[in-house]
Amino acid sequence: MSWWLTVTLHCLMTLAIGVYIIFRFHRFTFIKRLAEKNKILSWVVVAVPVLSLGFFAFFNIFAMTIVTLHLAGGVAICDLVACIVRKVSKKDFSYNVQNLVAILLTVGYLGMGWYFAHHIYATEYTFSTEKNIGSDIRIVSFADLHLGITLDGESFAAEMKRVQETDPDVVMIVGDFADDDTKRADMIAACRALGELNTTYGVYFVFGNHEQGYFDYRDFTIEDLHCELTKNGVHVLEDEAVLIDDRFYIVGRCDRSVEGRQDADKLTADLDKSKYIVLLDHQPNDYDNEAAAGADLVISGHTHGGHIFPAGYIGYAIGANDKEYGTEVREGTTFVVTSGISGWAIPFKTGAVSEFVVIDVTPRS
Repeated sequence: MSWWLTVTLHCLMTLAIGVYIIFRFHRFTFIKRLAEKNKILSWVVVAVPVLSLGFFAFFNIFAMTIVTLHLAGGVAICDLVACIVRKVSKKDFSYNVQNLVAILLTVGYLGMGWYFAHHIYATEYTFSTEKNIGSDIRIVSFADLHLGITLDGESFAAEMKRVQETDPDVVMIVGDFADDDTKRADMIAACRALGELNTTYGVYFVFGNHEQGYFDYRDFTIEDLHCELTKNGVHVLEDEAVLIDDRFYIVGRCDRSVEGRQDADKLTADLDKSKYIVLLDHQPNDYDNEAAAGADLVISGHTHGGHIFPAGYIGYAIGANDKEYGTEVREGTTFVVTSGISGWAIPFKTGAVSEFVVIDVTPRS
């Protein structure tokens, strides 16, 4: 679907939703009284603030669509509840209360979503292995920064200070670091922040499906991003495996969207399977093959943990990914899907929280 068709469909849908909200808010008592004196003015008073939401489309059409959808949903729920109350109680139910509750529910719910998108949690996991890794290995990993949505270069650097406080042995970044709306200055600042991390084994990176960019208005290329990453000491893996301190492997897969990417079993075919293997794959879509390839730990992102409720459950229902969020063990391979340190386009998270993950791999005694 083209960009302009997507925008047009979003605008038409949002306009239809806006009309529905206008008709419902026209039931406010003070609006009804105004309508008795000037019917046209009463519609204008309601329509102007509702349709003014469209102004935000110039900044983020997807966020504006989410806001209007949730407001319409709140109005519809309150309509249904009020209808049931009227039938059961045989009494009138104030449209003023009904509409105010809908507004407050929307503001509260999306306010919570704004907080969860912008407040980043550290989610901790501990996994044990029978393989000889020596001492514990602490991995800090994150995905789906989509730089510029909730974090710019400066705020991302502040989050990297929190990552540093976890004392990681190695940092692994699992795709969608940048996006179409990412600014070059923010990209450079974020790469510099990665270069300032002090770890035992360094920072490793795989691309997702957004770094390439879907449009042509960004002021840097994926090659520029690659250059800035490597300039700051970040190891970019594209269908490659590296042995770390003779203790464990890091295998970085190209994204599923890359034509001709290597199969998981080919990437691990020549590896010493007695050593612990960590595989990085942005999209959690190849679990059976990655388990059969002998990976011990697979880290992915991409799903944003569901991002906006009920998207995660829809994803499960249609089988879009092998997993939306959390952990799963399949044939001895542990899979982790992170909800992401940010998310694409929409600065709210009502189906998940923003996070980076701290994974401790310990030798089994």
